[in-house]
Amino acid sequence: MTATISKIEVFSIGMPLVGTFTSGGVSKSVTKCVVVRVTDSDGATGISSIDPSSTAKSPHTGPELALAIRDRIGPALIGKDPGHINQICEMASKLTPSQPGAVVGVELACIELVCRRRGIALHDYVGGAVLDRLQFNGWVGELPPEEAVAEALRWKNAGFKSMKIKVGNDAGKDSARVKAVREAVGKDIKLRMDANMQCNVDQALALCKAVRSCDMQLFEQPVHKDDLAGLARIRREGGIPIMADESISDHESLIRVIKADCADFVKFGIKQAGGLLQTARMLATAEAAGLPVVLGHGFGLDLSTTAEIMLAATSRNVVPGLECVGPLKVVDTVAKTRLDISKGSIALPSGPGLGIELDEEKLARYALPMDH
Repeated sequence: MTATISKIEVFSIGMPLVGTFTSGGVSKSVTKCVVVRVTDSDGATGISSIDPSSTAKSPHTGPELALAIRDRIGPALIGKDPGHINQICEMASKLTPSQPGAVVGVELACIELVCRRRGIALHDYVGGAVLDRLQFNGWVGELPPEEAVAEALRWKNAGFKSMKIKVGNDAGKDSARVKAVREAVGKDIKLRMDANMQCNVDQALALCKAVRSCDMQLFEQPVHKDDLAGLARIRREGGIPIMADESISDHESLIRVIKADCADFVKFGIKQAGGLLQTARMLATAEAAGLPVVLGHGFGLDLSTTAEIMLAATSRNVVPGLECVGPLKVVDTVAKTRLDISKGSIALPSGPGLGIELDEEKLARYALPMDH
């Protein structure tokens, strides 16, 4: 008889950040995440984490997703086969149609359980790795030039080969920051800039013109996520490759970006895309369309970060310089061992599953109240 799901545990986690982070005008000093643990009738377990973005609004916040899994999805999946991932995702999606993030957490935990039972790593579940080492992307905040340079040099000296510079909508201040960083780090570091939708088309074009000499790898999401025509114009006229990020929320929106011919790169993560299997499908779609992918989300615990690292290793179309750098932004982990990406690259992690064990004491230490 096949083992079936006997228990689904949900932990709402408030993990303190190493400082205050501002992105797209939103600041935070704690990241609110969800940890999921699925246990089957044979005692095997699978784990995952969901890490909503800093701009997440109701009903997509961490505590709300935790409640959705605990109260709606969890009870419905008791007695189901954890290996029937498509069926589980279909059921969970019907139970929480407005909270796809909740489905992602359950899907990944069930896949992790299946991997542990089979004794394979997560990357083997989706076809196996083609890369044995993964690189990560540093970041430089919207800072005065001298502070931006100090930050950039810390990344370079640590071993990072690429980094992105946050920009706003002031071409003068933004270009001064970008030029100072380029001069400081030299020509061998890949530089990206990210506006988090803060520009209009004219502002973005002015910035492109001002930094044309800086050999930028890409310009991430200069304008609002729905302004694909604006993105296309900046791509045509700006002279810098464009990356769509916020414009992509699922497979359908990826297709819209492809049809609009408005990007040279696309970016998404497992939660953003709607789950591990959906992300793998989107990777294939992007590759077929000739669009390299920057993979990863910025505020993640070790569990979701490792999942994105393992998935990235399965595709050469993933750009070196992953953005799943959450472990660098938090003070601790909920695992027994800590993922160390501080030198800018790591060897491919091995399983079974994610190769991670949860630390019960830390789950309790960083727990947020689960409101009814």
